[in-house]
Amino acid sequence: MKKVITYGTFDLFHEGHYRLLKRAKELGDYLIVGVTTENYDKSRGKLNVQESLVQRIENVKKSGLADEIIIEEYEGQKIDDILKYNIDIFAIGSDWKGKFDYLSEYCKVVYLERTKGISSTQLRAKKNGIIKLGIVGYGRIANRFVPESKFVSGINVEGVFGPNQNSLEQFVQKHELAFFTLNYNELLDRVDAVYIASPHLTHYEYIKKALIKGKHVLCEKPIVLSAKQANELYKLAEEKECVLLEAIKTAYSPGFLRLLSIAKSGLIGKIKNIDATFTKLVKGNIRELDINTGGGSMTELGSYPLLAIIKLLGQNIEEIKFYSYYDIEKKVDLFTKVNLKYKDAVATAKVGLGVKSEGDLIISGTKGYIYVPSPWWKTEYFEVRFENFSDNKKYYYKFDGEGLRYELAEFVSMINRREIQTYKLKPSESITIINVIEKFIERKNVEKI
Repeated sequence: MKKVITYGTFDLFHEGHYRLLKRAKELGDYLIVGVTTENYDKSRGKLNVQESLVQRIENVKKSGLADEIIIEEYEGQKIDDILKYNIDIFAIGSDWKGKFDYLSEYCKVVYLERTKGISSTQLRAKKNGIIKLGIVGYGRIANRFVPESKFVSGINVEGVFGPNQNSLEQFVQKHELAFFTLNYNELLDRVDAVYIASPHLTHYEYIKKALIKGKHVLCEKPIVLSAKQANELYKLAEEKECVLLEAIKTAYSPGFLRLLSIAKSGLIGKIKNIDATFTKLVKGNIRELDINTGGGSMTELGSYPLLAIIKLLGQNIEEIKFYSYYDIEKKVDLFTKVNLKYKDAVATAKVGLGVKSEGDLIISGTKGYIYVPSPWWKTEYFEVRFENFSDNKKYYYKFDGEGLRYELAEFVSMINRREIQTYKLKPSESITIINVIEKFIERKNVEKI
């Protein structure tokens, strides 16, 4: 008898799950299906699972395809199960291609072609269903986003829109999507929500068209480069009862959220100063250094340190001063230091695409301070430090993958809860960040160095 085994979360059981199990079943005589526990899902970075383990097991059982159902509880269990059950074939969806090649030492590994596109009429889940998502853009961030979306339950990336057919075809083939289109309206007609990962200056029009059609929007930072436009779009989203969320991944990550709570708890006293830095070195004719596409250090990276400062000190900034080093030919800032003055505190944000510095975050208080090492925007570890070293505390939090799954999970959760705002990044906070960036673009209080 030829035994086949496969694994999955099987949350919101749909036609894609059914077809995968059917193909796996056809590979042999006996199919064992492993269903992951909630704790294991969390440990491997799977977010937003909506159904309980019991419900998910029942989903698989009702398919009538599993000869046996087991529970997957820990990393490395697949090897143990293959040996324990004398498995001949390990089968998994092709979106995991290459990930499980190591199992070929124990049995044959087969990657099954995934179902491209999930029709709402095919869904078996009754609670929220699967959100059909379309992507605007096919660059580096979009290519990182699709693999991250696999770790968020309740959403499926259906297709992609952009101006270059060849690039679109390659993107669809690489990520096994259902379709591509050169027509934005067509994308909007075929999805429930969009993720916008196009150049900054295109965001406004794409967001507005999507909201007018009643589509939810997750947009890369900065969401726009004008506070007036941001106000207009958030107001439109409210009128249309749609979610409009800015994709600053740090704002939604577990470690950063815990950092904010501890910093504001009074543990280090009153916060009087913040120093936040994010720099990297880039070269060549790339979008980040192109003034015509909104490039430059402040527009590219400014959202991150400004997020930390505004979340901790608030939105009532009294004075802003910029110090910038420019590329004379490209006319973009290769480094900018921003000094912000509050009523009873000060802060400094440093960003750079052509000047390198230590990418840490320091929050200074009247009783102690918090040190977050580089890269603080992927907060995994930080220390609370006091005058007496023996009182120091260390905190560790896992930051999974690229971190894009955190913003996507919040986006999905907001849609399902029918909430158009989240405390993790309020529209007013987003607008305050944009307002600072806009002042820089308008060269208000900018001194060249």
